[in-house]
Amino acid sequence: MVLVAVFGAALLVAVLLSGLAARSVLSTSLLFLVGGALVSDGFLGLVHISPESEIVATTADLALFAVLFTDGMHVSFSELRTRWKNPARALGLGMPLCFLGIAVLTHYLVGLDWTTSFLIGAVLSPTDPVFASAIVGRKEVPGRLRQLLNVESGVNDGLALPFVLIFIAAAGPTSGAADASFGTIALELALGLVFGIAAPLIVAGLVRLPVLGAEPKLQPLLPLAIGTGLYAVCHLTHANPYLAAFSAGAVLASVSPESKRAFEPLGESLAELAKFAALLVFGALLTPQLFADLSFGGYVVAVLAIVLVRPATLLLSLAGTEFDRREKLTAAWFGPKGFASVVYGLLVLQAGIPDGDQAFTLIAVTIAFSIIAHSSSDVPIARVFDVEELVGIPDDEKGPRWPFGRGLPKRRGTVPDAPRPPEDEESRPPGG
Repeated sequence: MVLVAVFGAALLVAVLLSGLAARSVLSTSLLFLVGGALVSDGFLGLVHISPESEIVATTADLALFAVLFTDGMHVSFSELRTRWKNPARALGLGMPLCFLGIAVLTHYLVGLDWTTSFLIGAVLSPTDPVFASAIVGRKEVPGRLRQLLNVESGVNDGLALPFVLIFIAAAGPTSGAADASFGTIALELALGLVFGIAAPLIVAGLVRLPVLGAEPKLQPLLPLAIGTGLYAVCHLTHANPYLAAFSAGAVLASVSPESKRAFEPLGESLAELAKFAALLVFGALLTPQLFADLSFGGYVVAVLAIVLVRPATLLLSLAGTEFDRREKLTAAWFGPKGFASVVYGLLVLQAGIPDGDQAFTLIAVTIAFSIIAHSSSDVPIARVFDVEELVGIPDDEKGPRWPFGRGLPKRRGTVPDAPRPPEDEESRPPGG
């Protein structure tokens, strides 16, 4: 109950400060992360949570599922058919290079064996849709960039999972859950995709029957029912829930746009609640002892994974595309690590591999650094693109200057100045 009280207090503070957070580098996500750390055993001792606690895995799992389901609804198949090459580059080239880069750094700077190093690379290579949504949800950001980040962060979790399980098995697990063969892993991914496609198609077909149909006030609950049932079925059958969530959201938005519109406000709120709860719980794991257990080489890997490996590999994968320099830099920077990596890191910890504790510590610290860096930079980045939209608009219509200025126009003169109405000499203000 203490955890519920802490969550309620943190939620109240976050809501009261959300207006300020939308205009500054203050992050509501960071508030929950810091709040969880403050009430943990490492500080005030109000909440007692360990990495082995079931609540950690459950909240991270639910948050990731909820966010992937709602993010999937933002995927447009018509746009994806015409713009599939950029997400394919990020997933097919950028992600493997990021995986390899983190593994090499971990092996040489931390001293872990190659199998464990590749395992850590697999855990930290996917980007997180929870924090990417901070950019994806902002209309100031160009649509093609939002689509790239949305599809990449929604799909790469499922792509990384087989490698995580394979390297856990290769590292010598003691838990039966990690002994899955490659065939079993492939089956789980296939089942997740099948369930994610089939569930919204079946429900959409039922809604169209003459004797059935959702009452308008209950229509927002239809996608919620699909998501809840899908989550349960996936865990009962061991199907991959993350691939199922993303594909179900995308298919539902395509076959039933009215359901998407009805559910969107409720879905976004539920996803935010799940995210905040998982952040609070994860923050409780970030004790001083956890940071003290990480070696200097581990800190170097954590920083370089965020500021060097991800940016360099994605910039390489996007070379020669139609993105301009600013869009490429934004996509390269915004590769946050989050709940997918938390879930996979917990699998590593619970598998009982020889260096499991050391691997989890490195993973947890990297995620914490990423949350701090990326959740505090979304507003300034979005405003940079907002500046681009204002180029050519007369000064008196642009509103107040931001503290860092408006920036330089990318293509000066592409938007004509609005004509000014003729002024009557007598109506001019004195000195005008």
